[in-house]
Amino acid sequence: MSIHQLPSRREFLKTSTVAAVGTSLASLAMTNQAHAAGSDVLRIGLIGCGGRGSGAANDCMAAPGNHKLVAMGDLFEERLNSSVGNLAKALGDKFDVPKDRQFAGFDAYQKVLDAGVDLVILATPPGFRPIHFEAAVNAGKHVFMEKPVATDAPGVRKVLDAAKVAKQKNLGVGVGLQRRHQANYLETIKRIQDGMIGDIIATRVYWNGSTPWVKSRESLEKQYGRKITEMEYQLRNWYYFTWICGDHICEQHIHNLDVGAWAKGSYPVKANGMGGCEVRKGPDYGETFDHHAVEFEFGDGTRMFSQCRHIPGCWNSVSEWVHGTKGWANIGNAQIEVKGGETWKYSKKGDPSPYRQEHVDLLASIRSGNPINEAEYGAHSSMTSILGRMCTYSGKEIKWDDAINSKINLLPEKFSFDAAPPVARIAIPGQTQVV
Repeated sequence: MSIHQLPSRREFLKTSTVAAVGTSLASLAMTNQAHAAGSDVLRIGLIGCGGRGSGAANDCMAAPGNHKLVAMGDLFEERLNSSVGNLAKALGDKFDVPKDRQFAGFDAYQKVLDAGVDLVILATPPGFRPIHFEAAVNAGKHVFMEKPVATDAPGVRKVLDAAKVAKQKNLGVGVGLQRRHQANYLETIKRIQDGMIGDIIATRVYWNGSTPWVKSRESLEKQYGRKITEMEYQLRNWYYFTWICGDHICEQHIHNLDVGAWAKGSYPVKANGMGGCEVRKGPDYGETFDHHAVEFEFGDGTRMFSQCRHIPGCWNSVSEWVHGTKGWANIGNAQIEVKGGETWKYSKKGDPSPYRQEHVDLLASIRSGNPINEAEYGAHSSMTSILGRMCTYSGKEIKWDDAINSKINLLPEKFSFDAAPPVARIAIPGQTQVV
């Protein structure tokens, strides 16, 4: 698969701004008659009941229209039960998940798909996403899936293949890159693409902050009163194992990388970078780096400079900047300055939450009979973050074509709690093979 197979600039801008005008509540109500299975209710299933999954279910149910949460599944029963209790209270009559539509275990996703749902929310750790997305599309379900959509190149290719099938089946696919549904981002990027700052010279993107969470083996075994297998430990402490998380350059920084590619209107052709584990050490931190710095190069020779870091006491920033021949833009701050003194600042107040708007837009498109499909740019943006990780882990300059065609599969051969997960090994730049 080649970079030349990516959408043209015109197609890229069209698909990336599908939500630019938003979806008004009135238009949603007008299209509320088109539903699956002849019913006026869209039946929603949730796969992955952690904080992000429960939050996505809440946001989905808050969108206007006739839909209910009817099935739920998670790898861990106690997490499933906790989410069931919380969502039952929060959703009221939009919650209809009896005990026989609550599933736990590695096959819970398939049971949710078999429970008569029309749309599934995929919110497990991202290593499972290609498997679950492919299964959902094969089952003819609409999908909302969290980012990233894969943790390795074979997973990206699986998602891209399933995306084609989803289009053939006229299935809606939303991806949790919510900035593409956020009003101030949409307006700022529109102005950039309309030429307000001239030709783009360079982009800078950052997710520098603190370590989000860590679960030690000792604390987990104390919590559950038993020894846990290595597979269970990695799954419960999933943020620190590359096969299941992708490293934080994929799990978090993908948002900023996606915005940089969106503003540019294309994806990089190659990259180089450096990274490592400076302060976040010990077995509970698995194998992921605590800092990455990557220089991405686009086909026209311009660069996107990328940083993500989990080191306390350092300069923090979660932001995206674009520099042009006529000025610059701070996209997240919705601010543009043009040489000569002209400035623009987005001033509208009270915009809807982008986490909610992405569900509003997806559900409205499904009901209209013209569903959006965000899987391709979700996969390409995920691949951009994977390319960056490949560069920092290896210390090499890597071309997009070589990266996306890599045969290295990070996932375990078998999924069960007594199976052996991949051995955690911290990458050594200059030695670690990634393609």
